[in-house]
Amino acid sequence: MPEQAEKKYDGNKDNMPEQDEESPEKKSRRKLIIIAAVTLLAIGAALFYWHSTFTEDTDDAQVDGDLYQVSSRIAGQVIKVYVEDNQEVKAGDLLAEIDPKDFQVALEQAQANLASAEAAAIQANVNVPITSITSTTSISTTSSDVQGAQSAVAQAIKQVAAASARVDQAKANARKSDLDVERYQPLVEKDVISKQQFDAAVAAAAANRAAVLEAEATLIGQQEAVRQSQQKLAQSRSTAMEASKNGPGQVKAQQAKANAALADVQQAQAKVDQAKLNLGYTKITAPTTGIVNKKNVNVGANLSVGQDLLTIIPLTNLWVTANFKETQLENMRNGQKVVIKVDALGGKKFHGVIRQIGGATGSRLSLFPPENATGNYVKVVQRIPVRIDFTNLDQENSDHKLRPGYSVTPVVSVK
Repeated sequence: MPEQAEKKYDGNKDNMPEQDEESPEKKSRRKLIIIAAVTLLAIGAALFYWHSTFTEDTDDAQVDGDLYQVSSRIAGQVIKVYVEDNQEVKAGDLLAEIDPKDFQVALEQAQANLASAEAAAIQANVNVPITSITSTTSISTTSSDVQGAQSAVAQAIKQVAAASARVDQAKANARKSDLDVERYQPLVEKDVISKQQFDAAVAAAAANRAAVLEAEATLIGQQEAVRQSQQKLAQSRSTAMEASKNGPGQVKAQQAKANAALADVQQAQAKVDQAKLNLGYTKITAPTTGIVNKKNVNVGANLSVGQDLLTIIPLTNLWVTANFKETQLENMRNGQKVVIKVDALGGKKFHGVIRQIGGATGSRLSLFPPENATGNYVKVVQRIPVRIDFTNLDQENSDHKLRPGYSVTPVVSVK
């Protein structure tokens, strides 16, 4: 039997077994544990309340970016390729090169056509003032001719008047001579005058009649001169009128030729510019900084216009598309700050801001939107795409580890 046997209680208080009393240290430790547990529960409840009241988050979000499809702008044969798949490139880096010989020849031909057009334009423009001066001179000359013809007509008319007066004078002299002959006839028969005097009178009468014929002939000639002068005047007036009408038209026609030549120069210049562009297109460069993917070009390939060569995935121009539930959008506004956690980077945080809330739900924007008019409608909480722009991407993503398609968790401060 053991030395310390358990004492049996016989109902006497004196014989009751003694109970171990709890030490003050244990009581103090228990109280601290209870206080700590209550404090943690209170903090957790406060955090839960703050998070559920002042923030909204979703795990249906990913990094987005514009994928740049690099294609050929001209047709030609590839002579060099400078990149491979998954290679990082910077904006302006040379990706591939097309044989430039044909485009160099086209540029030289276009430049020759431009030089020819410029020479033709210079000649046409020089002829404009020449034509203008010639037209002005012609108008002035024809006006002078008209004035000269008018003077000639006036002079011829005066000469006609003078010839007519001479005819009258000659007729008067002839009539006097005839009268003298008639008077001398009886006198010569009576020998009052000598035969010589009578013969002289007869001769004078014949001469005066001849003078009348001469004066009449001169008058007829002067009248013909008036007619010719009038014809020349009419011709001069017609020439002057023609010059006056045609002169400005000739100047306009020459100016039109000069304008057409200038248009030819512009057209030739446009062809030169296009040839330079085509020659520049033989060097295909990166439109943005990013990663090369889906490379589909090799040396010797014959490219057509618009043929896709490769895709560049951007590393700088990125944003987040977050699909929030419609019940989360009540207090969400443009410009609210966002903390973005990236799963692929170990939960690394980025900062952003809400830039745009989508105009329709994802189901409405799908290829086959739901049709609820059949009567089989079941209410489902919809999601709205929200665009979130990074606010400090250059510094936070200086190592360019952020990629389009990464899953993220945005936390929006809504209050």
